[in-house]
Parts: sequence; structure tokens; C-alpha cells
Amino acid sequence: MSETKPFGNGAKFYNMTMVVREDGKVLVLDRIKTDWPGLTFPGGKVEKGESFTASAVREIKEETGLTLTDYRYRGIVTFVSDKWETEYMHLFTATGFEGELIDCDEGELEWISREKLDSIPKWEGDKIFLELLQKDEPFFSLKLRYEGENLKEAVLNGKAIL
Repeated sequence: MSETKPFGNGAKFYNMTMVVREDGKVLVLDRIKTDWPGLTFPGGKVEKGESFTASAVREIKEETGLTLTDYRYRGIVTFVSDKWETEYMHLFTATGFEGELIDCDEGELEWISREKLDSIPKWEGDKIFLELLQKDEPFFSLKLRYEGENLKEAVLNGKAIL
């Protein structure tokens, strides 16, 4: 009997969490790894048998030292590309946490203002989901289709927006 893989061959599942302090600053990670360099929110791969929520809580603890106490599962972004395998990014926001930041072997952690976050260069699709997170949009499904590094299609909750 052959093994059945959900969502086709090679799909990858990730999580990312926008952690927000009481003063409105957000936690970013300036990644030094070559597979995904630059500023991003903390997060990582969903492990086999792990729920999306459990993976987000685990990744925040591992990368930042913080224990999430108040967080929400906000949406899913499907990245489709002619160059890379399909990826599913599960997005969370967190406004409650305990603990102190630790040194992260994946890069430097920093609390930045929303204004600075808005000024950082981003992929076109990232701008879309970041705006949805900042507007406190209800749970959403966003499909982003890239040809090379160019965003060719964006579909939000089943409706084309690009």
C-alpha cells in the first residue's frame, strides 16, 4: 500500500508569530541563516505530529525564551511558486508573554516600532499579510502566487485582490 501525503508532495508547513508589547513595539528576528536572511517575525517549521498552535508556542520559546500567555491564530498564507515547493505559513499574533529574551543562534532579536516595521523592505505578498495582521483582520486565508520573485496573484478568502 502506498503512503498518502496531504497537500501533495513536498509541501512545507511553517508558523510565524508577531509578538507585540504593551507599548506597541513588535519583536523581530534579524536572521543570519542563508536560507531565509533578513528581518522576520520569530517562527519556524511545524514538526511531524505537532499542531500549528503548539508549533508556534514552541518556536517562540526556543528562539526568544518567551512563554506565550495570550495569542491568536490569525490566518494561513499559501505560497505557490514556479521556483520553490508550496509552503503553508500559519500566522499568529501574541500580546501576552512571560520571561526575558535570550540570545538566539538564528540571529539578533529586537523590539521595533510599527513605523520602523512599515519602513523595512518586504516582499509584495508580505506587505499584504502584515497589513491584515495590523488591521486586526479576522481569521483569513491568503494565497500568494509568485513567478520568480514577482507576485502574480493574490487571493484573499477566495477573492482575487491582485
